[in-house]
Amino acid sequence: MDGKLVAGAVKKQVAQQVLQLEKHGTKPLLATVQVGDDPASASYLRTKHKATDEVGIRSETHHLPADASQDKLEALLTQLNTNPKVNGILVQLPLPPGFNEEKVIERIIPYKDVDGLHPINAGKLAAGYEELVPCTPKGVIKLLNYYKVPVAGSKAVIINRSNLVGRPLANLLLNRDATVTVCHSKTPNLSGMTRTADILISAVGKEIFQVRADHVKPNSAVVDIGLTRVNGRLRGDVEFDKVNRVAGYITPVPGGVGPMTVACLLENTILASSIQIGLKV
Repeated sequence: MDGKLVAGAVKKQVAQQVLQLEKHGTKPLLATVQVGDDPASASYLRTKHKATDEVGIRSETHHLPADASQDKLEALLTQLNTNPKVNGILVQLPLPPGFNEEKVIERIIPYKDVDGLHPINAGKLAAGYEELVPCTPKGVIKLLNYYKVPVAGSKAVIINRSNLVGRPLANLLLNRDATVTVCHSKTPNLSGMTRTADILISAVGKEIFQVRADHVKPNSAVVDIGLTRVNGRLRGDVEFDKVNRVAGYITPVPGGVGPMTVACLLENTILASSIQIGLKV
């Protein structure tokens, strides 16, 4: 499943939606916030800003030093919340040690929360109402849809229970009538679980962990969200070459879910902009 291909299609649609919003007097603006100088975070933000430029979304970046206070970060978010020109706010996670991420996420106005992490947006999703939902899970669903992977009636196994990936993805799959099992570090007989999955999604991202061919049900769809660096090279959770011989569908790393995450951030920025002016997209 080619994430670059599908992300390209999403970006084309977003570019058209930008033009529609401009006709209604809105020029979408995404504000990003980075705290500290983590190279990976800076790289992710550069990728996101490049993508906004490609589709015509304006963007601005705000940078605070790692030793900035929680109050200073929250004050910046309040400023962005009250700025009518800012349609979407994204705080690059993880934050440096000492910050309360939960309070930071709660500080963002729900309708500007393009990461979909605010408790109100998470609650809506849990109740079956999809509006601003986390970008990576949304990207996974778009990949499955594009490649016509059957979801309704399928058994989906997710190896991740985070608020960023596992929990929202479970709700998105439940909304589409899948039978969902969420696994984690305390799950006994994990490989026994994964071998029953019609759709297997892994988001562990640790060097010691790999999904092997004998962990996978033949002809299943395998989605690899994990990312770790081994011997200087990026690697996913899935032993790609061997699992590819067993699975019916598989995402590569890189080039699978990653591009979809960025594309869905753009889509969420459009959705947030539309919500703010009362326009359906």
